[in-house]
Amino acid sequence: MKHLSITPNRRTVDRAGPSLDLPSLVGDEGWRRLPAAVRRRFGPAHRDAVYEGELTLHCSPIGRLFAWASGWLGGPLTDERGDVPARVRVYGNGLGGVVWERHFAIAGRDKLVRSTKMADDHGRLVERTDGGLSMALDVFEDDGALVFQSRSYFFALAGRRLPIPGMFTPGTCRVEHHDLGNGRFRFVLSMVHPWWGTTFRQSGEFTDPEGSDA
Repeated sequence: MKHLSITPNRRTVDRAGPSLDLPSLVGDEGWRRLPAAVRRRFGPAHRDAVYEGELTLHCSPIGRLFAWASGWLGGPLTDERGDVPARVRVYGNGLGGVVWERHFAIAGRDKLVRSTKMADDHGRLVERTDGGLSMALDVFEDDGALVFQSRSYFFALAGRRLPIPGMFTPGTCRVEHHDLGNGRFRFVLSMVHPWWGTTFRQSGEFTDPEGSDA
């Protein structure tokens, strides 16, 4: 696998909020159904981690247009296609949220996509990119997988939310985390637009440096 360098960068949000508590958002029953390794990776006491693997990227023609437009917002979407080495760095931002830095080795360069999952002032889950593009999310257990699914998109600007109509978004975003055992997990991301169908899809397996849980 091609080496991907990671330079620490704590640029996320600029004020503290409630601490992210995914077990409470998922609910006791759903959280108990998740494999122990998933509960460790997403629990409140999780440690900073780096996961390495390979992703298969798909982007439709309409998706490429959304990816181009997102370049004005820090490029949270990628128009690349094919198999690429990937490294994901996860760490707390010191303000109650958790940062996910995704590094893709594409054409000899390091493509970075960074977002922060956090609780808003009402304790609801949101995810925000550096450029302010944000999603309100549901999180739940589905057949042993941890699932994050978008409810709406908005711009976070000067402490305000500016809603984005659904037709101007890449579609409903669904992220699934499937534990495979033996210190491996599968990541699947899909974005499905009501008119244009699947605009983005990413899928791949990663290694957990902490291994598996009994």
